[in-house]
Amino acid sequence: MMKFRFRRQGHDPQREKIKQDLFAFNKTVEHGFPNQPSSLAYDPKLRVMAIGTKSGALKIYGAPGVEFTGLHKDTATVMQMHFLPGQGQLLSMLDDNTLHFWEINLKDECSHLEEIRSYTLPGRPGFDGSNNVPSSTTRITVILLKSSCDLACLGTEGGGVYFLKLPGLTLSEDKVLFQDEVMQSVPDDYRSGKALGPVESLQEHPQEYSKILIGYSRGLVVLWDQHSRRVDGLFLGNQQLESLAWESSGRTFVSSHSDGGYMVWPVNNNSPTTHQPLSSTIPYGPFPCRAINKIFWRTSDAGSHFIIFSGGMPRASYGDRHCVTVLQGKNQVTMDFTSRVIDFFTVHNTEPGQLFDNPSALVVLVEEELVVIDLQTPGWPTVHAPYLAPLHSSAITCSYHISNVPDKLWEKLISVGEQQNPQQSTLEWPINGGKSLATEPTQKSVLLTGHEDGTVRFWDASGVTLRPIYRLNTSSIFHLECDHNDSLTQASEEEWPPFRKVGCFDPYSDDPRLGIQKISLCKYTGKMVVAGTAGQVLVMEINEDKSNHMLTVATVDLLQDREGFTWKGHDRLTPKNGPVCFLAGFQPSLLIQCTPPAAVTSVALHTEWNLVAFGTSHGFGLFDYYRRSPVLARCTLHPNDSLAMEGPLSRVKSLKKSLRQSFRRIRKSRVSGKKRTAMNSPTSKVQEANAQLAEQAGPPEVEVTPVQRRIEPRSADDSLSGVVRCLYFADTFLRDAAHHGPTMWSGTNSGSVFAYALDVPSQDKFSEQSVEALLGKEIQLMHRAPVVSIAVLDGRGNPLPEPFEVSRDLAKAPDMQSSHSVLIASEEQFKIFTLPKVSAKTKFKLTAHEGCRVRKVALVNFTSVLSEDYSENCLVCLTNLGDIHIFTIPGLRPQVRYDCIRKEDISGIASCVFTKMGQGFYLISPSEFERFSLSARNFTEPLCIVECDRVLRGIPFSNSITGSPKLNQVNGTYKLKSPEGNCLIADGQGVIDEFQASFSPVGLDSPNSSGDIMLDASGDITVEDVKDYLVSSQEAEKNLKNMSDDEARSPGILIK
Repeated sequence: MMKFRFRRQGHDPQREKIKQDLFAFNKTVEHGFPNQPSSLAYDPKLRVMAIGTKSGALKIYGAPGVEFTGLHKDTATVMQMHFLPGQGQLLSMLDDNTLHFWEINLKDECSHLEEIRSYTLPGRPGFDGSNNVPSSTTRITVILLKSSCDLACLGTEGGGVYFLKLPGLTLSEDKVLFQDEVMQSVPDDYRSGKALGPVESLQEHPQEYSKILIGYSRGLVVLWDQHSRRVDGLFLGNQQLESLAWESSGRTFVSSHSDGGYMVWPVNNNSPTTHQPLSSTIPYGPFPCRAINKIFWRTSDAGSHFIIFSGGMPRASYGDRHCVTVLQGKNQVTMDFTSRVIDFFTVHNTEPGQLFDNPSALVVLVEEELVVIDLQTPGWPTVHAPYLAPLHSSAITCSYHISNVPDKLWEKLISVGEQQNPQQSTLEWPINGGKSLATEPTQKSVLLTGHEDGTVRFWDASGVTLRPIYRLNTSSIFHLECDHNDSLTQASEEEWPPFRKVGCFDPYSDDPRLGIQKISLCKYTGKMVVAGTAGQVLVMEINEDKSNHMLTVATVDLLQDREGFTWKGHDRLTPKNGPVCFLAGFQPSLLIQCTPPAAVTSVALHTEWNLVAFGTSHGFGLFDYYRRSPVLARCTLHPNDSLAMEGPLSRVKSLKKSLRQSFRRIRKSRVSGKKRTAMNSPTSKVQEANAQLAEQAGPPEVEVTPVQRRIEPRSADDSLSGVVRCLYFADTFLRDAAHHGPTMWSGTNSGSVFAYALDVPSQDKFSEQSVEALLGKEIQLMHRAPVVSIAVLDGRGNPLPEPFEVSRDLAKAPDMQSSHSVLIASEEQFKIFTLPKVSAKTKFKLTAHEGCRVRKVALVNFTSVLSEDYSENCLVCLTNLGDIHIFTIPGLRPQVRYDCIRKEDISGIASCVFTKMGQGFYLISPSEFERFSLSARNFTEPLCIVECDRVLRGIPFSNSITGSPKLNQVNGTYKLKSPEGNCLIADGQGVIDEFQASFSPVGLDSPNSSGDIMLDASGDITVEDVKDYLVSSQEAEKNLKNMSDDEARSPGILIK
C-alpha cells in the first residue's frame, strides 16, 4: 500500500521560543468545598480558618482570595489542628499520632504555607507494645495550645498529660503529669478501683493562665496548677465526660456528657473538692439522648449568656439528625444540618481585660458544607459565604463555561441573584484575615453547573474564589409524584425540638429524570438551552421581572416511525398545565420533548438563526424556536441498537440476551485456550527468536518513523452506535465553492457525520418563512470511531466567530474569500477536510501514535506572554489517559503535552471543561473543581499575604519550585514547568524531544504548516464514503479530477 510522507528535518529554535511564550501548564487553585473534611481551627487574631481533610490536606482561608494549601507527606486523616494565635503557625495531628508544625512564610513577596517539622510522642517506659506501633497509652486524644504560644499540652488515652515546647516540638519531661499523680488527690470513695480513663478535654483558665482544666472520660475534672504542680480543684462528676468550656470570668465552667446533658460547676478556691454541680440539664430529655460532643459558654452584654452545643438529640425520635443547638435565655434554635457535624467555633471578643465575649458569629463545619450563623441579628440568620460553597449540593452532571461575559448579561445575573437570595444578615463575612494581592480580573467569566435535581447553578469564575451568583430550578415546570421537602416542612412546624433547616446541601433528588445533561447559552442575547435526562429540551431567556405565562410544549419523534423498536426506559416528565409563575431569572418559553424520552447527549444553539439542535441516542432534531415549529428530525439508530431502547434508568433487562452473551464468552475463551501454544513449546521459542531478530534488523543510525498501533475498525452494529455526540452550526461553503450559507453538522458514536444546508430567512421574514434543511453531505469514518467534535475553519484557518460577535463588532469577520475547511475530531484522530468537496487535507492519528483516545476537545486562543498582539488558535484535547495535547490549526502540528489528570480518575476526565482563553476545570472530588492553565499569559492563582505578630521567614530559593503557583498538590498528578519551558513528563521524555522527530524543516515549521503530517493513500475517506447530495454527478467527477491533479502536483512527496 502506498504511503505519502513529507521529509523530516530539524526543528526551529525560534518556534521553540514562541511555544514557551504561548504555553505553560500549571494547576493554580481548587474551587469548592474540601472533600471529606475532618477537622477545623480558627485564629481569632489573624482571622483565618483552617480545614483539614481525611486525605491529609490542610487548607487555610481568610478574606476572599486569601488561600493556602498544604499536604502532609503521608495520606492520613487530619484529626486536630490548632493555631498559635497571631503567629501564623499551626500545629496539626494525624490519625497516626504524629504532630506536624506549619508556618506561613514569605516567598516572592507572597505568603506560602510550609511544614517545618514533625514529632511523634514516645511511648511511656514499660507500657510500649512495640517499637513500631505507637502505644495506646500515649495516643493523643486532645491538644491545648497555651495563650503564651510557647507550650502545647497533650492529653492521651492513658490519662497522662505531656507538654511540648514550641516551636521546636521538644518534650518537657519534667512537666509530664501522669494519672497516678492526680489519683493521689482523689478521695478514696471516688477511686473505687476504677481508672479515670483517657483525657477528654484540656482548657486553659481564662484569667489565671498557669492553671489548666483537665477532664477525664470517667467524669472527673481537675484544676491543675502548672507552676506549683498541685491540684487546685476537684470536680467529682459521675457521668461520662465529652467536653469542657470555661465561662469568661473563670468563676464557672460547663461540662457536657454522654447522656445528652450538661452541668455547670462553680470554681471556689475555698473548697478544693466539689461533689455536686450548680445545675444539671438534659435539654432534650427526659428520654435517652445522644451525647453532647462539644459545648461553648459565651457571655453577652446584650442579655443572657449563650450555650452552644452539638448533639444531645433524643435517640429514638431524632437520633439520626445532625444538629447544633443555640440557647440564649428563652430563645432556643436547633440548627438542623443534612450532613454530620465535624466541628464549630464562635467568632467573639478575645482581647484581654474584656468582661464579655459578645459572640458575633457561629461557624459550623459539617461534612458537606460550611455554614456561618449571625448571632447579632435577631432570628440568627445565616451569612452568605463568598467561597467554600458546596458545588455538590446536588450531584454535578455537566459543566459549561462562558468567557468574557458582556456587562449587560452580568448585571442581569447579579440582579436576579440578589432577588433570589435577599441578604437577611447585615454581618460581614467574619473570616476576613489577610490581603489578596491578585489583580482584579479585566473580564468576567461564569461557570455553569448542571445538577441531578434539575438545577443549574451560575458561579462567578472570574477570580480565585468561585462565588455563587444565581440558581435556576427546572423542576417547577413539571408535575412530580413526591416531594421530600414535605417531611422537612412538617418537622419544622413542630414545637419541639425547634428545628430549623440550615445549609444548602441537599443530597436528595425528587426525580432522576430531572438531571441536567447539556447546557448552551448565548451571552449576547441572554437565551439559554437546558436539556435533561428524560429528553426534555428547555429554551429559556433571562428576565429581571417575575412572569406568569403558559409554556409551549412541542414533541419531536426521533424514531421517525421506525419499526421494530420499543422503548423500555423511563417515561417522559409531565409538564404543568395552564400558566406557571416564574421568578426573576431564566424563564422557559418552550419545552421540546424528544420521543423516546432518552437522555439528551448534545445540544447547539444559534440565536441569529433562532435555531436549536438536540441529539439523543436515537437521533437528532432541529427546531425553530421563533416559529415554534420543527425543522428536521433524523433517526441514527442501527438495527442492532437494542441498548439504546432501554435507557439509563431502565430496570428491564433481557435475561435471554445476557445468558447468550455469557455462553458466547465462555465458548470463545475455551476455543482460544485450545489454540494457545504452550510457553515452552518449540513454536513459541521460534516466534520469540524471530521477534528478537526483527528488532535487531536494520542499522541503528537509520531514522525510524514513529510506530503506529494497528487500530481495528469498530463494528457497525455496536450497541449505542447511534448516539449523537456533537452538533454544530456554521456559515460556510457546503453547496459549492461560490456560495456560502447556514449549515448544521452532526457527529455520531459510529463515526458518521451529517452536514445539512439550511435555508434561513432574513430577520424581517422570520415570521413569514420557515427554515428548511437539506442534507448536503454524509461522511463515514473508516474506523467508525465516535465523533467528539466538529468545527469549521475560515480561509485563514481560524475558527468561525459566535453568533452576533461580528454584527456587534466584537470579533473580526471570517475570511469568506478563500476556501473553508472542516475539522472532525474523533476519539482516535483529528482530520481536516476541504470544503465544499470534502477531500482529506491534514490529519493526526492520536490513537495510532500515542495509544490513547480523545475525550474532550476545544479550540483555544493562546496569547503570547510578551505581546498581546501575537496569538494563535490551537486545538486542545484531553485523552482517556488524563494528558492534554495541544496542536496548531489547521496544520495539526503537535506542540506540547502535559500530564493533567490521573488516568484512573474517570470522573475527573469526564468532567473537564476548557475555556476559550487557555484555562480549564475538572472535578477532583464530588465537591471540588481543580482549576488549571495551559496559557503562559492567562492564569488565575491565589496571591496573598498574611501579616503576623512574628517576623515572617523567607522560603529559601533552593527549596522553591520554579513555575509552580501551588507547592503542594492535593489530588491528581502535577507536572512542573522547568525554567527552560520544557514540561517534565513522568516518563522522563520531554515534550520537545518527543515530537522533535516529526517536526518539519525550518521553512515548513510554522503553526499553519502541515508538512510533516503523514497521509495514507488508504485514508478514512474514500469516494464511496462521502455522499454529496447537493452537486450533480458531472460536478462531482470534475471535483475529483481537480483533487487528483492537485495531489499529483504536491511538492516534496516521496512515494514508497
